[in-house]
Amino acid sequence: ALTLEYLEAEFYRQGNEADLLSGKAADYLATIQSDEETHVMTLQEVITSLGGEPVPAPMVDFGESFASEESYLETAFTFENLGVQAYLGAAPALFQEKELLTAAASIFGVEARHAAIIGVLQNKPAEGGVYQGALETALTRAEVLEAASPFIVSAETL
Repeated sequence: ALTLEYLEAEFYRQGNEADLLSGKAADYLATIQSDEETHVMTLQEVITSLGGEPVPAPMVDFGESFASEESYLETAFTFENLGVQAYLGAAPALFQEKELLTAAASIFGVEARHAAIIGVLQNKPAEGGVYQGALETALTRAEVLEAASPFIVSAETL
């Protein structure tokens, strides 16, 4: 989860610096960047409070994600939905650590809202676009890392 949050926070930092968006889209994605940075800090704090050692941030390369407004928004939409699927997939393993479960559940809801607003900005249809259906699909850790791996340059955190 922390690796994915690092990825998202850095993605929005670079994307927003590319200055591809304007108006409402720029405002929303600036807020999403701030949220993702908060997710990183929250997970680092919870992991540390439980006696763990947070993984370091990976080196990333987002390729052509910032070639256009469309590619930026589509990659953002992909990352946010991946976040939803990752947190849902991790939920069963988190039941023993209530602090971590609470943080993850809170972040899960925000990731879903991020995905929805980005889908609206892209004028996607409701079901199958703005949201993925009546039920979310969980992904395993391996599936999440596989989906994120094209953007991760260093394998130190994997």
